[in-house]
Amino acid sequence: MNTTALPAPAAAPARSRKRILIPLAGLLVAGAIAVGSGADFVANSVNTNNAYSTGTLAQTNSKANTAIFNLTNLKPGDTLNGKVTITNSGTLPAGFTLSESAVNGFASKDNLTLTISTGGATVWTGTFGALTTGAPVTLGTFAAGEAREYTFSVTLAQSAGNEEQGKTATATYTWNSTQTAATTTEQ
Repeated sequence: MNTTALPAPAAAPARSRKRILIPLAGLLVAGAIAVGSGADFVANSVNTNNAYSTGTLAQTNSKANTAIFNLTNLKPGDTLNGKVTITNSGTLPAGFTLSESAVNGFASKDNLTLTISTGGATVWTGTFGALTTGAPVTLGTFAAGEAREYTFSVTLAQSAGNEEQGKTATATYTWNSTQTAATTTEQ
């Protein structure tokens, strides 16, 4: 048997190993930076269910789209009382006003008077139809759900003469509500 020794494999050049190790070391460093050390402190808190909703502005009129008062055959000295309840049926407080659109067909307009009252306090008094010449009557602020009853009293003067026979007067009353001033709420 012939035993000849094979030559020993040549050692890889050092330069070749460096070419492989340098990129591999770069990848390992980049991976360590990306992952981090895993020893970071962490804290958090949460505020859930933050919400708001808008309120409503609405009103209810106990005699909506009908007359508060209506009387024929009025004679000198007669008084007619009509009542209506106005309710703030919204969820917001509101400032209320009352305006009138009227025609007073009497020969002497002063012979027919109107008084509007609530809770024993007079809101407005004067000649029937004169409420239209001024600004709307301010009725104050109604809380949400608050109701107020208003009495309208119309009187034909006792001194009215024959010239007032067959005369008429008509009116339409409009109730307006406006939100109160905006506020800031601190919580």
